[in-house]
Amino acid sequence: MAASKWVLIRPFFLILTLHSLAIYLFTRGFLLTRTELSSFSHCSDKSQSPCSIPSPTNNANASFLGDHPPKSGSNGQCWTRPAVDRLVIIILDALRFDFVAPSFFFEEKKPWMDKLEVLQKLASDEGMSSRIFKAIADPPTTSLQRLKGLTTGGLPTFIDVGNSFGAPAIVEDNLIFQLANNGKRVLMMGDDTWVKLFPHRFNESYPYPSFNVKDLDTVDNGVIEHLLPSLLRDDWDVLIAHFLGVDHAGHIYGVDSTPMIAKLEQYNNILEEVVQVLKNQSGSGGLHENTLLVVMGDHGQTLNGDHGGGTAEEVETSLFAMSLRNPPAPVATVLDKNYCQLDLDGKKICIGTFQQLDFAVTMASLLGIPFPFGSIGRVNPELYALTGRTWETHNQCAEKLGSHSNLESWMLNYVNNLCVNTWQVKRYIDLYSITSVIGLPAEDLLYINALYSQAQGSWLDIMKFALYSENGTHSRIMDNTTSVLQRQIDAYSSFLEGVAELARFAWTEFNLMLMVFGLCVMLTSLCVHLYSIRTVHALCKSYYPFSGSSTSLRVLTVIFFVAIRAFSFLSNSYILAEGRVASFLLGTSGILNLWFSSDTGEVAVENLLFLVLNIIIRFGMESGLSKETIGSGSSIVHSFGSTGIEKGWSLKLGLLELLPILALSILVVLIYIIISRNFFWKRLKYFYTMGNSLCCMLMSVHWIVESNIIAASEELKNFGKTFAPRIIYSIGLLHFVLLALSLTINKKYMVPVSNPTDALAIVATGMLSAWSSTILILLGRQGPNVALVCILGAWCITRLNWAAQVDAESGTATGPISNPMPVLQWSLLAVCLFYYTGHWCTFDGLRYAAAFIGFEHFNIVQQGILLAIDTFGVSHIIPVLSIPFLVISKHQISKKKQPDGLLFINLTQAFLIYGLITAFTTTLTIICVTIQRRHLMVWGLFAPKYVFDVLGLLLTDVLICVGSLFYY
Repeated sequence: MAASKWVLIRPFFLILTLHSLAIYLFTRGFLLTRTELSSFSHCSDKSQSPCSIPSPTNNANASFLGDHPPKSGSNGQCWTRPAVDRLVIIILDALRFDFVAPSFFFEEKKPWMDKLEVLQKLASDEGMSSRIFKAIADPPTTSLQRLKGLTTGGLPTFIDVGNSFGAPAIVEDNLIFQLANNGKRVLMMGDDTWVKLFPHRFNESYPYPSFNVKDLDTVDNGVIEHLLPSLLRDDWDVLIAHFLGVDHAGHIYGVDSTPMIAKLEQYNNILEEVVQVLKNQSGSGGLHENTLLVVMGDHGQTLNGDHGGGTAEEVETSLFAMSLRNPPAPVATVLDKNYCQLDLDGKKICIGTFQQLDFAVTMASLLGIPFPFGSIGRVNPELYALTGRTWETHNQCAEKLGSHSNLESWMLNYVNNLCVNTWQVKRYIDLYSITSVIGLPAEDLLYINALYSQAQGSWLDIMKFALYSENGTHSRIMDNTTSVLQRQIDAYSSFLEGVAELARFAWTEFNLMLMVFGLCVMLTSLCVHLYSIRTVHALCKSYYPFSGSSTSLRVLTVIFFVAIRAFSFLSNSYILAEGRVASFLLGTSGILNLWFSSDTGEVAVENLLFLVLNIIIRFGMESGLSKETIGSGSSIVHSFGSTGIEKGWSLKLGLLELLPILALSILVVLIYIIISRNFFWKRLKYFYTMGNSLCCMLMSVHWIVESNIIAASEELKNFGKTFAPRIIYSIGLLHFVLLALSLTINKKYMVPVSNPTDALAIVATGMLSAWSSTILILLGRQGPNVALVCILGAWCITRLNWAAQVDAESGTATGPISNPMPVLQWSLLAVCLFYYTGHWCTFDGLRYAAAFIGFEHFNIVQQGILLAIDTFGVSHIIPVLSIPFLVISKHQISKKKQPDGLLFINLTQAFLIYGLITAFTTTLTIICVTIQRRHLMVWGLFAPKYVFDVLGLLLTDVLICVGSLFYY
């Protein structure tokens, strides 16, 4: 059998190789990032800009934009005159817009609204120097990408999502580099991602580990410890404080939860103290006389507390800015263009709009440092107007033009900033177009160049008219100064908005040749798949000739179902509804089973149970599994524990806590029955039975301790939260190792197995036993329920297809090729369970909390493995490794003794058909993202779907290869 074994196994490894090559080529072509230029901005670059015009004085190097020539490394003026002396940036990770904006701006008030009252009060009482903004982030909305976008002024790229846990240092020009390079002292505290992105750039830093989403307080407490004392020190120019509690509370408990509200109330108290300290030191000559406070989020979050995609809830965050140096009254003409409403006290609160793309260049402008070379943002006019110094006449050109009103002075200062801003963006676009592999479309570049020439030409004409006259004396811009400057502002803004629009549309480069090669290899793999199925089918026919007329309808039905699901990926709406589509097809297949069995006149109980299970799964998808059921803990229980209600909890809540344990007990009994029936190696049987029972006991301890319902000692809590999960992981690994050793060493200590079917049942049961406990604890309290649904669904699928899988005349078990319906149902059930457990094909669908079950500290390897097992456990690992039961069941009921090789030929057919279904749907996903690569939702929806599908395909191939080595 050794030779025939490798004949059957060889196609699996060939298909894995082809899929790996196809995905590698296509990914290299599809997930390219924009070219990151190595150029950096310097103060001396200013002399190259058209914003530096030699004035008609003896000093040919004088600039109309400043009092002195630019000097690199100076704390004074560089490209623009500094408008603030100190900058305090407080980042509240995953700060939703409705966390900050008053509730009367929304149709319905939610429990989490109006908790940051201090910001709303400041925006109401000091509206001329304080403002709330709706800040718009660019998807994908992972924290690393947002920090990179905020500091570089560029658009994020999808490939950076893969670095979210590695956080490689940013090599392109950025705001932090410019601060450090121009003598600004930067103090950072909080999320340690900052020190990974910008190593050796901070004068002082207090980083704290950021990836343990179950920890709501460590990072925040560390920031609180250092924040207030640091505000009273004078050894920094820029302070960055990054809080993480809201983000972690969202991931674990969701937005509408007691821990979330408690965090927002805590932040409100902290911000009150911060504002009080700043105001106390804001007097003339004070430490914060000219300080700007910015409180902002890096992205938003969904109601489930997740982020990473491009929905409105994820991209809409908040920014609050307050200047300690008040601007003059005319600031209202700039700020009151926003959306305003009256609060309950009759005071006006206005909400501005801020593109996060503009953050880096706006901060650089206010601090007087060079703009990051790759920035394509615009100096935000509203944020620029909040600071009092921007309303002062301070440049040489203004003096020559004569006296101006405050508004005209501000407009002139702002135009000067936009002039530099526009020149910087233009030189970046020019260099990018020359050095990039593909560059930007020629017609778009011509349009951008025309806008730039028009904007810069009109400004030069204004300056020449203002600075020169025929008799050599200075003339003045007449009474229409304001309108002339406004037109110039509009011209610069049109150019900058045009560049941003162009970048958002065509920023990511696509290597179409690599994409086509990858797609061709993928299509070739499908042909190899079909050829392998045909070859194995020919081997199957050598054991018995079978020609069934009734099976052709089943085969056509399966092909039709697979095609419907695959081609639905061409629509973004159907991708969003993929779980419901799979549930519909699964239910339809159950109804077809009823129709196919109508010839017998009997309706099996399994038919009805299968349809009921499908309704349960569909209901779970529709209702949406909440954080309470998905996580390992319950926010309801957490709230009781946090408020000390432990003695008087109701019977109903107690029963809710006991339900998962009851389901777990039922599951233990089922596992014992399965192991007892399928295990003939007595010693291993007892070990596996005891191991699984111990795992279930430890799971119960873990859930009870985390519930906080009962009073437990610190030792018991530490054991339940940390050591119990680790023991479960160790038992599962030990099961796997023992199974592998038992298949490779001498089996003289084992009871001999009577036939290959029994041997296959032993190995398959052992394999599932090794994985099941780990997957169960990662799924949390929903794990036992999901496992019961999975077991009952699998039992129904095998029972319903027994009759169709046995040739009535010969009594011989037919192959899965003659009736692939069970394999299709197996695949659809796996897809349904993926969505039933609260996952979905976007990065905000990753359940990060599962990666920290049993661990408190982040390690990219161990947390990555746990996250992968949680994500793909019930959708890939369990379904693929349990495929042998489809073959075992029909061989056990066959009337005649089966040939020894037929069992493994049928198993090969089942593996190949399952792999072909997965490969075909993934191929349509690849075709879909190729067609939709310029779609608005490409990075928010299509690209994540592609990543999940190709990873799932590779995992399926690997599991089939590993399973074949164990099972054959």
